[in-house]
Amino acid sequence: MKDVIEKYAHNIEFIDLKVVDVQGRLRHVTLPGNRLDDSLFREGVGFDASNFGFASVESSDMIMIPDPDTAFIDPFYDEKTLSFFCDVFLVDTLEPFDQYPRNVLRNAVNKLEEIGAKNAMMAPELEFHLFESFGYGTDTSGSFYKVDVSEGFWNSQVLSNQYVVDRKRGYHRTPPVDAYSGFRNEVVKALLKIGIPVKYHHHEVSSAQHEIELFFQNALKAADSIILTKYIIQNIATRHGLAATFMPKPLYNEAGNGLHVHQFLVNENNSNLFSGKGYSGLSQIALQYIAGILYHSLSGSLLAFTNPSTNSFKRLVPGFEAPVCAAFAKANRSAAIRIPGYVKKPEKVRIEFRTMDATCNPYYSLAAILMAGIDGIKREFDPVKMGFGPLEENIYKMADDEREKIRFFPTSLFSVLEALTQDNEYLNEVFSQNLILNWYTLKQRETEYVNSVPSPAEYQLYFDL
Repeated sequence: MKDVIEKYAHNIEFIDLKVVDVQGRLRHVTLPGNRLDDSLFREGVGFDASNFGFASVESSDMIMIPDPDTAFIDPFYDEKTLSFFCDVFLVDTLEPFDQYPRNVLRNAVNKLEEIGAKNAMMAPELEFHLFESFGYGTDTSGSFYKVDVSEGFWNSQVLSNQYVVDRKRGYHRTPPVDAYSGFRNEVVKALLKIGIPVKYHHHEVSSAQHEIELFFQNALKAADSIILTKYIIQNIATRHGLAATFMPKPLYNEAGNGLHVHQFLVNENNSNLFSGKGYSGLSQIALQYIAGILYHSLSGSLLAFTNPSTNSFKRLVPGFEAPVCAAFAKANRSAAIRIPGYVKKPEKVRIEFRTMDATCNPYYSLAAILMAGIDGIKREFDPVKMGFGPLEENIYKMADDEREKIRFFPTSLFSVLEALTQDNEYLNEVFSQNLILNWYTLKQRETEYVNSVPSPAEYQLYFDL
């Protein structure tokens, strides 16, 4: 804290305090730069949390206190502005608010001590689409959405000087077909400048689809980095007259956007607890952790946090490398959990959970993943005996009789929300019942809304019946 004050106290014009709401969206309040002193980190700033979507408590007045470890100069203000993530506390007791996303994830990390771990190292992969124009609307007499980008294969018959990305042929394409490589370079430079480690970036499979992969950080920093990466991508896109979306399925019949997360657990000496002599170099703890994740994904309850939108389940369909089966395997992208085949060093062994998408609140979703994995370790689950694999074949090319042995995840938000009401005991020490009930209620309303709106596809199918 003192280092931050000494470094910036006479060198900034404004302070931007960022808070995450229940859905995972950033909210903020801006203070004049002369407010940067000890009292800001002791007393914080009071605010009304009733509009942030959290379950009601006795008082909606809360206190946000900046986390000095998250300080960075925000690149999207003309005036020099020092930005912080904040933690949220109750006014009367100054105890951490148990529904606040960063607090929930911290509590989940603390639970790792019960299984001999200190922290989880996580490396997210963010997929997104860039559009040059978009529009949508719903009212009584009609609903629509429309997006466009010059590289879209649907524009192949439009006379222009722009190359198009042929359908499902965009993966790792180079310029000039990859027209937005420079955009991604700009994003990466901004990420590196504020301390977010980047592995690489590239064009993805679909027209307008891109990916930026981050290096490993501890769980809380990884969740912060997911939020900030989305923030930076969206702001730089706006500067260029573009719109970025992380929707799982913005384009019909095209590849969707996942939020894959590579992960492993470490002990106090930062040794990799997933490294061992089992399948693909995994330890027994790693296999038990895998089984916990797959067990609670198969029930659906974990997906209520990792895939919490109606659009999530338009991505989780066969045929698009979307991980829809409760299975693990080495280097198999059709399995929900993949053990990367290119990792050869024991200290770098990890797993990749491929089901999650960026409509999640990353703090809740990473916390829920940890709690599912911890549950698997405590209950000594065996993923092989439980029928989770290893699955060495591509499920989309298997014979019908073999595919029948594979169990698939639930196929709707409604299903996973109902599962959450039945399978939540593994979450209870970190997710309060107020939070679980509130999450269920918020997401159930979204489901009811989407299901109540007629779609153009229904007009196509039923208008003349």
